[in-house]
Amino acid sequence: MPGRVSTRNVEPLSAAQKAPSQSMRSRRTTASPNVAIPAEGPASPLRTRICLIFDDAQKSTAAHRKLAVNLRKIQEECCYEQTSRQGQVRNDFEEDDFNVELARCVIRLMGVKKSEGAGDRIVRFLGMFLRRATDKDAALMPEVDAEDPQTFPETPSTRLTSHVLSILIPLLASKEKVVRYRATQLIAHIINSLDSVDDDSYHLVRVGLLKRVRDKEPMIRVQAVLGLGRLAGNEGEEDQDDADSDNDDASGLLDKLLEVLQNDPSAEVRRALLLNLPLAPKTLPFLLERARDVDSATRRALYSRLLPALGDFRHLSLSMREKLLRWGLRDRDENVRKATGKLFRERWIEDCVGSTGVAEDGTTQQAVPPSLDGLLELLERIDVVNSAGSNGIATEAMRDFWSGRPDYRDALGFNDPFWDHLTPESVFVARSFNDFCKGGEHGKSEALAEEKMPEVTKLAFFLQRYVNDLVSCIRHNNALGEGEPEEDTVENEFIVEQLLHIAEALDYSDEIGRRKMFALLRETLTIAELPEEITKLVINVLRRICGSRAAGEREFCSVVLEAVAEVHDHVMTDDLPAENEDQSFHSARSELSDNTPTKARSETRAGRDGDDSELDEEKAIKEIMINMKCLHIAQCMLENVEGDLQQNIHLVTMLNNLVVPAVRSHEAPIRERGLLCLGLCCLLDKALAEENLSLFLHCFSKGHDALQESALYILSDILTVHSHLVTADNVDPGLQKSVYKIFGKGLKASTTVEVQSAATIALCKLMLTSVIRDEDLLKQLVTLFFDPAAKENAAVTQALSYFLPVFCHSRRENMEMMAAIAANVVHHQVNLVDEMEEEDGAIGVNVIGSMLVDWTDARKLVVPGGGLVGWDEAGGKDAKAVNGDIHLTLAESLLERALAHGCSKEESKVLVSMVGKVHMTSNSSGKKLQAVSELVAEAIDGKLATDTATKNALIKCQSALGKVLGEARTTQSKMEDQGTDPTMGENETRLEVESEVEEKEVQVEERAAGPGGRDSPLEELLNDEDDEEEEEEEDV
Repeated sequence: MPGRVSTRNVEPLSAAQKAPSQSMRSRRTTASPNVAIPAEGPASPLRTRICLIFDDAQKSTAAHRKLAVNLRKIQEECCYEQTSRQGQVRNDFEEDDFNVELARCVIRLMGVKKSEGAGDRIVRFLGMFLRRATDKDAALMPEVDAEDPQTFPETPSTRLTSHVLSILIPLLASKEKVVRYRATQLIAHIINSLDSVDDDSYHLVRVGLLKRVRDKEPMIRVQAVLGLGRLAGNEGEEDQDDADSDNDDASGLLDKLLEVLQNDPSAEVRRALLLNLPLAPKTLPFLLERARDVDSATRRALYSRLLPALGDFRHLSLSMREKLLRWGLRDRDENVRKATGKLFRERWIEDCVGSTGVAEDGTTQQAVPPSLDGLLELLERIDVVNSAGSNGIATEAMRDFWSGRPDYRDALGFNDPFWDHLTPESVFVARSFNDFCKGGEHGKSEALAEEKMPEVTKLAFFLQRYVNDLVSCIRHNNALGEGEPEEDTVENEFIVEQLLHIAEALDYSDEIGRRKMFALLRETLTIAELPEEITKLVINVLRRICGSRAAGEREFCSVVLEAVAEVHDHVMTDDLPAENEDQSFHSARSELSDNTPTKARSETRAGRDGDDSELDEEKAIKEIMINMKCLHIAQCMLENVEGDLQQNIHLVTMLNNLVVPAVRSHEAPIRERGLLCLGLCCLLDKALAEENLSLFLHCFSKGHDALQESALYILSDILTVHSHLVTADNVDPGLQKSVYKIFGKGLKASTTVEVQSAATIALCKLMLTSVIRDEDLLKQLVTLFFDPAAKENAAVTQALSYFLPVFCHSRRENMEMMAAIAANVVHHQVNLVDEMEEEDGAIGVNVIGSMLVDWTDARKLVVPGGGLVGWDEAGGKDAKAVNGDIHLTLAESLLERALAHGCSKEESKVLVSMVGKVHMTSNSSGKKLQAVSELVAEAIDGKLATDTATKNALIKCQSALGKVLGEARTTQSKMEDQGTDPTMGENETRLEVESEVEEKEVQVEERAAGPGGRDSPLEELLNDEDDEEEEEEEDV
């Protein structure tokens, strides 16, 4: 039985205050915190028993529970008075003996490397044993007041824990990283296994782990934050209030961990903090911020582990819910997208419907069946009205929901009462379900939509009802004159939009339903108050109903233009009665008697003039709104037309009577929308595009920012469709120069982010499609990519990050163009770096040189259908014969620039380092190899290299050239021995080598593909000039 014990006040995993205590039995003095490593001493039965237990524990975790029980028995024998059956007291070993022997085993753990699994198993075993021993000691203290949570008895286990920690804490500052790692790991595991620690140990552990947070080894920082995360969750507010900010160990622990969470370079450290920091209002924004972490595993941990454990998602703000869904479902990593979809369709829906319950006996109850009300609440919680637009996230979330919840697909139904009382949430459920079924890959989903969704005729009646409600609300708001639309109007507008989305995906093979829907949409389009988004959707559905044939397109154009005329005439006739009434009023007043005093007549005339000016202003505004509405309808129609403009009389009429007058209008809004319609018309007619190209160039030169952006996109579309305007042989040089000049100005518009982004994206598309091929524009794109000032424009940086490698590796001509401008780019960047300060964040010139060499590497050239030219399927280099002329051209231009007068030492150093990275093969041109060899020799003789690195680069290049030239001579000698004409040109020699490689590839592909195999795509790499020379030699 245990003797008397004393108690002390503690905080869970916090500082514990010691109270006066009395030992349970006669024992030695307690070990001090700064205990030294114990001496080995003679072997004893106690050491043997403990070592055997630790030996078994390091082999496997399966027997840890049993081994912990055995070790606990040994501890009880040493710490408690054990009485045998004969009444003799067994008192062979003391408590301190047990503590010393166990600490001896702990010390042996410190030298075990991280890769050894035995070390981790011992750490787990120690944590399990200390936890079990602490619980057992607490159960043996019945006289302690259990109602006071701040007190607990001083037990052998608590003294053992303090003794072990006192040995481990000094080892945290060891010079050996393995010792620091094991000490930090064991301390973190101990404080995560126990509920409380000693007061002195707590502060020492806190200080030691805080220092390890700044350790240079990530594995040590991970273990440190694992321990501090538990301490931060239980740290009292008074500890932080009394902390001295000058001391690193006394300042706010939670603030330090949040700083580490944001700034630590190791993803493992950030992920460990993400999963171990307490969930509190102060920490929650920092935790959710990890949804934008650069590490995909950390982002996945947030969605798969932290957010499900967070509780009810409805406690989050609306903006945070929307951000989490958008970031997760649009993540570039597939696993993050899957985790987000699972969170939405399983965890969040359960919070709205009712999660799986737990019965009183501890058994799990059956999950709540699918509920439409719960799904509607879920959509309401993510604000479906604002998040279901073109760029919203609700559509993607529901697509993933339907794919992962077949029980909801089968359980929900859309009967007539459902359509009679639509809400924004319910209609979006129907729309998303219909889109999922129509876009599914299996016929089962299509059949499910036909079974649950209404037919075309019934949907037309529903649509007509809600359109009438929307028009009534809009006219009521216009009559009241309120600026902001009412909530009912917004909801009705959303309902009509979703019904039109459903109608756009329906099958119109039923002629009755088709006619009903056609008549309804034709009538709806003539409503002048109809919002622009609904107008666009109505036109899209009309285009689908009319069909894709030429006759259907003409019918579609005639219907839309009739609607335009009706809208214009209807609004104009609404103003006529008021105008006639006003005129009759003026006429009546003009016939008044001449007896009216002159002063009164003048005042009346002045008031009448004021009224006329107000009426004229209102009439002008009304006319502008009418024209804007008509032009918007025409724009939506032109976006759905593909035929020739001159063969469609309706389009010609619309162009002459609506678009051209709008372009000539003095009102800026009408003129800008007219330009958009004219640009769409130019896509349908080559002559019209050629005629108006100068107009769009003028709009960019003289227009404001928004007009410049529109002009750039219009020019990009026109040149993409009608590329002959700048690529034909007889193209006007002045027009071509003007087009290139416009894009050059757009790239330099750094003050206007939108214009610069539009110019960059448009030019990248045109250069990828080989519509524009200009070295100066390519140089501007490359320098813009490396310009530190352009980093603030994320759209430009993202577009160029994709464009430049794809542009170079897609076509050989593009790679040659990049090689031609590389030297000028380096020269520009060197001068730029010299002018800038260090804090401006300029990219290193050596990094730029490495990227230019990589972009011009012919081994990475991709042939359509043939993959990489110089890499085999296993990733090996030089698997095929690669023509290295591009890198030789690059090396020649770099060396010429380095040897030229005016080249600085920094620039020449970068240029020579680039030359040392080029790839040279014997399959290259002999003339180019000889020219580069002569330039390298001139550089070495002229002592161009001033440092060791540059000298080594030149020597490396010279040796590589010597080897390649030697291989070329060997090949020529073999050809002479075989009787081949030694006077054969170098191009013919290279062609024969490439032909041999090509024949081997064809044979391999034919064997792999069997009958009908295609020829090798390598023949596309051969130059046309080489082919002509080969044919001439054969003729000779």
